[in-house]
Amino acid sequence: MMLLKTLTSPNLLHIKKSFNTKEEIIKYLIHQLAEEGKIHSEAEFLKDVMEREALSPTGFEGGLAIPHGKSSTVKEAAFAVATLSKPISTWESVDPDNEVELVFLLAIPKEEGGSTHLSLLSELITRLSNEDYKKHLLQSFTNEELYDRLDDVLLNKQISNTSNIPVLDKTILAITACPAGIAHTYMAAEALIKAGMEMGVEVFVEKQGANGVEDRHTKSLIKKADAIIYAVDVAVKEEERFKHLPKVKTSVAAPLRNAKDILQQALQKAEGSPKSEYVEADDSLDDEVEGKSFKTEVKDSLLTGISYIIPVIVAGGMTLAVAVFLSQAFGLQDLYNEEGSWLWLLRQLGGGLLGQLMVPILAAYMAYSIADKPALGPGFAAGVAANLIGSGFLGGMLGGLLAGFFLKFLKKKVKPTGTFAGFVSFWFYPVIGTLVVGSIMLFVIGEPLRFLNEGLINWLDGMTGTNAIILGAIIGAMVSFDLGGPINKAAYTFCIGAMASGNIVPYAAFASVKMVSAFSVTGATIFGKKYFTKQEQEVGKQTWLLGLAGITEGAIPFMINDPLRVIPSLIAGSAVTGAIVAYFDIGLSVPGAGIFSLALVQGPSLLTAASIWLGAAIIGAAISMLLLIMTRKNKLAKKI
Repeated sequence: MMLLKTLTSPNLLHIKKSFNTKEEIIKYLIHQLAEEGKIHSEAEFLKDVMEREALSPTGFEGGLAIPHGKSSTVKEAAFAVATLSKPISTWESVDPDNEVELVFLLAIPKEEGGSTHLSLLSELITRLSNEDYKKHLLQSFTNEELYDRLDDVLLNKQISNTSNIPVLDKTILAITACPAGIAHTYMAAEALIKAGMEMGVEVFVEKQGANGVEDRHTKSLIKKADAIIYAVDVAVKEEERFKHLPKVKTSVAAPLRNAKDILQQALQKAEGSPKSEYVEADDSLDDEVEGKSFKTEVKDSLLTGISYIIPVIVAGGMTLAVAVFLSQAFGLQDLYNEEGSWLWLLRQLGGGLLGQLMVPILAAYMAYSIADKPALGPGFAAGVAANLIGSGFLGGMLGGLLAGFFLKFLKKKVKPTGTFAGFVSFWFYPVIGTLVVGSIMLFVIGEPLRFLNEGLINWLDGMTGTNAIILGAIIGAMVSFDLGGPINKAAYTFCIGAMASGNIVPYAAFASVKMVSAFSVTGATIFGKKYFTKQEQEVGKQTWLLGLAGITEGAIPFMINDPLRVIPSLIAGSAVTGAIVAYFDIGLSVPGAGIFSLALVQGPSLLTAASIWLGAAIIGAAISMLLLIMTRKNKLAKKI
């Protein structure tokens, strides 16, 4: 057990203070940390803490708030505490009715963000989920008394009076996991344990959080258990361990509101459909998805897929961007195109990550989220097939869902039992799944997609010579509709064909629009920072560089996460950009995209043409940025 006293002192604990706003409290506690010599700069640490505040609520429920900051200005890990004489109701909290009266401010050195930060935060969440422990802290009359009570082991245990509660002789297991893997993971665990004590039920919780798997369920405990609860918002790790148990599935926040009801559901499941025989080393899953709607399952699948492709997009995009910059900045185009050269290999590495790996990884882990490990092979196959038919990430999403739900169906119909259990799990599922899903992608989806591509190209060919503004707007919309998918490829093919025929305007519009999506995502995550998650902000920091190289893939995680809002937002700005370039008759006779095409555009004069070409991209990006912020703001407002 972590000793909290080692990370604070009586001088950092303050009793019954009066403040009017969250900002006042945070500034006061930061000043105390500075006075105690824990930080170098109050201003810098305040900036880091408020940036974290903008990402998601640090207020929880029951009067608790835990603001925190990871910063290079912190000398050593520490925390300061304030109890409030007048609760603050305006602190953004998980519980909208939360009135904050106990504040812990955590100061963590940047280099300890993945260790001390998570350990301290999880320890605090675990302890403060105990109402008796929290009340004991709030009832302190002096800072010394509060300091003495921080590590009161007796009060850190549940001390509710359970003497009159009958013991039900039931054992319920639980898994808790949230996307961030910190606060809700631990709060949900404590809520279930506390409810179990009050109901006379043994509850054991495995937390799958940012620290990895904690309190892992042992084999003996799994054999003994009567049912299991999945309180999760992401895919469960090694779910096959619990295939023999009746299941209840819900969100990670649900136990914070009604832990007893969830436990009661588990008890009813255990009574109505008792557990089957525990079979060790069986990798299959019982795919009951109790209490989880189709919509929720699709959403969780998308979130899981996104979490796995973001590192691939960033790494591949930046590697390709470096190759493009080197070739254009130093006149190395011949080396860039020379097969086997060092620059060609660098280009292939980045392009391979984006063009070959990204979609299969997306599809595979979407399938994994739905049907676990047996779906990985068919999921990868669906992604490879999506690449073969040129369907881009939209095809990968469809393939991932198809593989996941087909494997889920297959596992219900063909159970891996008896002598052939291993054959079914390790041969039948992946082989049959790959053949069926791959065939559907290649021969059912692929053929209509080919006709779609040809139809789009012929349609654009038919518009040549018509209103330039309309043609430019359509090219712009197609470029950003699917960011490298069939619609985007059709626009590219048309523009290359038009260039070969002597019409260099369409490709200039295409090249300018290629920067819009990346620029707009970066702008939205900067100017509308509070509306986007930390993960989205980190991706946004990179996409503008990809945009300079004419790489659109950086916006894909945003598009996948919220396509109904993001796609129209990107299309609107891109259409404007394409229309502007075409209206002013700007041309580009050399294939390529990115900022270095500025020196190659053609028009009334190089300076005028370059200004219009780049200005059009900036105007379109500004329009898309505003729409991204507005639509995200409206989305969040509807959830309140």
